[in-house]
Amino acid sequence: MRPIKLPEPPSPTMGTKEIFESGVHGVIRRAVVIGNGFPGSENQSMGLVRALGLSDKHVLYRVSRPKGGINQWLHWLPVSLHKKIDYVIRHIRSYSQFQIKSQGNKLTPLSSANGGSAGLSVVLEADAKQIVNLARETYEKDGPLLVVASGRDTISIASSIKRLASENVFVVQIQHPRLHLNRFDLVITPHHDYYPLTPNGQEQIPRFLRRWITPHEPPDNHVVLTVGALHQIDFATLRNAASAWHDEFASLPKPVLVVNIGGPTRNCRYGLDIVKQLTASILNVLVSCGSVRISFSERTPQKVSNIIVRELGNNPKVYIWDGQGTNPHMGHLAWGDAFVVTADSVSMISEACSTGKPVYVMGAERCRWKLTEFHKTLRERGAVRPFTGSEDISESWSYPPLNDTAKAARRVQEVLAERGWRLRT
Repeated sequence: MRPIKLPEPPSPTMGTKEIFESGVHGVIRRAVVIGNGFPGSENQSMGLVRALGLSDKHVLYRVSRPKGGINQWLHWLPVSLHKKIDYVIRHIRSYSQFQIKSQGNKLTPLSSANGGSAGLSVVLEADAKQIVNLARETYEKDGPLLVVASGRDTISIASSIKRLASENVFVVQIQHPRLHLNRFDLVITPHHDYYPLTPNGQEQIPRFLRRWITPHEPPDNHVVLTVGALHQIDFATLRNAASAWHDEFASLPKPVLVVNIGGPTRNCRYGLDIVKQLTASILNVLVSCGSVRISFSERTPQKVSNIIVRELGNNPKVYIWDGQGTNPHMGHLAWGDAFVVTADSVSMISEACSTGKPVYVMGAERCRWKLTEFHKTLRERGAVRPFTGSEDISESWSYPPLNDTAKAARRVQEVLAERGWRLRT
């Protein structure tokens, strides 16, 4: 009798528990992050991917807008339309150059999109069809694909991926997408994005504009509401940063006051007067500080940093990072005893509040619209206080640290389970 050939046993890399519990095709092992080139936005996606255990198993794509010249006036357009207009303009200019060259005139080269000689082609561009093909072609071997996108310019790409490959992907959109929520598996957004639905928000919106203001309806089960922005800061990262920056920070006189300075935004406008007020307040609290560490963000105007450097740069207690070398931001979060943050940056405030240490905010009274709701929520939680210059920095106070990223990650896992999927552990 011919022997019966039994099927091969599962490979060592594929546990039997994984096969019988959720099926080989129900386990998410990798992620795609779709960014917009802004660190504050991409950091949110990276923070969620890290919290889900996929930080070393993700690929980053970017949706890039044309830059330079007239493009600074077109940033309010949908990114696809912006690119088409830029394409037409560049070809018209190229034709004009050709015409002038043919007449023997010398030309000054035009600055191309994104500062590169090849325009947008030098940027790793997010392409919905390419990511959809990746999800479909690797599904049998690697299971579903987690897609995490953040920012307005990523919305159309992420929703297209969901529409074209809904059986092969799980799509998370961070920040309110300004369109139907059912185009995503999950939306993660701050509570203050729903400020337009509050009585105060309604009073600030002219009636004829209300239909254009997002959102239109209260959050449904597609939405995870957070207090602030997602990020990559948690106990483990702070512990690792404390070790990595030990040699530079351990010997600093205590308490260490960290000052993070952003820049004016549409919903938090301020001028040089508040910068001068900030420097005066820092000088006032120096008596209760051992050390002061100051950093600027990419949005900080040069005239703002110039004032800070001129007024505080020569003080022996003050160190101002000049942007050279390794960014000390993680060391500041780990070793700082208290923080002063300008009110414009939700991301920097959210990170500081994840430490559970005192956080003072400068300029919240200059903010408007939904940022007023954000600052109000943090004050009510006891996480922040206004920075007036009369504080005793040696006086410590605490509160439950913000854990929005961990909360969002748990909800992702819950919704995956409802679908019969899970993350590989």
